[in-house]
Amino acid sequence: MSVPSSILLAPEDNVVVATLAIAAGEALPGGVRAATKIDPGHKVAIRPIHAGDPVVKYAQAIGRATSDIEAGEHVHSHNLSFDQDRLAISPQGAPEEASAADRARTFMGYRRGDGRAATRNYIGIIASVNCSTTVCRAIAEEANRRILPKYDGIDGFVPIVHDQGCGMSSTGDGMMNLHRTLAGYARHVNFGGALMVGLGCEVNQLTLYGQSGAGQEKRHFNIQEAGGSRRSVERALGILDEIAEEVGRQRRVAIPVSEIIVGLQCGGSDGLSGITANPALGAAVDILAAAGGTAILSETSEIYGAEHLLRSRAANGAVAAKLDGLLAWWENYVALHGASLDNNPSPGNKRGGLTTILEKSLGAVAKGGRSPLNAVYGYAERVTEHGLVFMDTPGYDPVSATGQVAGGANVIAFTTGRGSCFGCRPAPSIKLTSNTALFRAMEEDMDIDCGVIASGEATIAGLGREIFDLIIDTASGKKTKSELFGYGDNEFVPWHLGATL
Repeated sequence: MSVPSSILLAPEDNVVVATLAIAAGEALPGGVRAATKIDPGHKVAIRPIHAGDPVVKYAQAIGRATSDIEAGEHVHSHNLSFDQDRLAISPQGAPEEASAADRARTFMGYRRGDGRAATRNYIGIIASVNCSTTVCRAIAEEANRRILPKYDGIDGFVPIVHDQGCGMSSTGDGMMNLHRTLAGYARHVNFGGALMVGLGCEVNQLTLYGQSGAGQEKRHFNIQEAGGSRRSVERALGILDEIAEEVGRQRRVAIPVSEIIVGLQCGGSDGLSGITANPALGAAVDILAAAGGTAILSETSEIYGAEHLLRSRAANGAVAAKLDGLLAWWENYVALHGASLDNNPSPGNKRGGLTTILEKSLGAVAKGGRSPLNAVYGYAERVTEHGLVFMDTPGYDPVSATGQVAGGANVIAFTTGRGSCFGCRPAPSIKLTSNTALFRAMEEDMDIDCGVIASGEATIAGLGREIFDLIIDTASGKKTKSELFGYGDNEFVPWHLGATL
């Protein structure tokens, strides 16, 4: 089968994207020939673009030409710059629909005592402060060695550790963020039980969290009161043995697919991410949302330039206004630190063909499909609305996913074009590649190859349904590649706001 070397994403576009390496002189759409070699994921002009004119991709402006660009020339950072302008919204089309059979589907999950649905059955050991992280790791290691073999129904003991909790104000955004995040993990549905361990004198006191969980076994104590580090480990093992006896009896049961909550992530994006993996994940999101499930789109700094596409789908004016407020906050936030939101594309992003934040954001938003935007949440805020929702987070993947999991995500779907490695226990993380070369190079880390869309072997809709099926299988206990390797103990990274005192 002949594979096209480039793709025109919309009739309005004045560039095409290389799906394969394009040789100098090779024919392009519209009778144009490439002036130079073009790498996969990169853009090439298919008509002349004058200096100051918008470069158009996805039928949206992704920046302005900084010099005259002839048809056939490579379009990238050397001749394209960030610009605030937006083009008129082009029709986005209708979302993928869920059939009656889709809506009737179930997954095999754990039904907690408060009625919530879990996809895993872990026990968490949560540090309230950096000072207790080493002890928490030691507790988890010993519990996995001494307690876990006695219980087939427990997936493992997970240390949730971080570098905050003291040396910070007891009030303000920083403490509120940390408290909301830790409370979200302590009550996370994928933890059948949790133990919180503090030092004793920290700002983030354990008394802020309470002893009992809703439908979960939850306890806490301080190292200073326990008599030191080794004694704390032994005390913890006694408590965890009691918790494990209850949690280990739980078994999977059939649960409606509407109770799956997927956090949407992208990291290490390339020029094909917005063409293959992200829209394919978006197609899966549309089916899930139509079936009553929930998908959390995040990374506020990486929707900048595409927020108008989400605003146009907002369920009401209040949702649109809240989204606009987040973007205004971020513009001020980065300005205070002498930065720009256009600084976001990383060197790896640019080597993969991405140029400006506008281009990156237009591709990133595709992860949310075409469903209505039903709600907007703050970082780590508990998600209660169904369908597509948005959570305010940075673009940095560990921080963003941490907020989503704290908000209730019981599965993560993560797209990558350059090869991001990630896991975030207690939520399983599915990895989707934008190109086949990456899938082949890192197959031990990647779950689905979306590069088959660029080669013409699959459609966005067809691969979207495959991803939807994998989400259900994963929620039912199928281990992802990142779980098989053991990712997830080091990726808990709460958003750090405020001064270190």
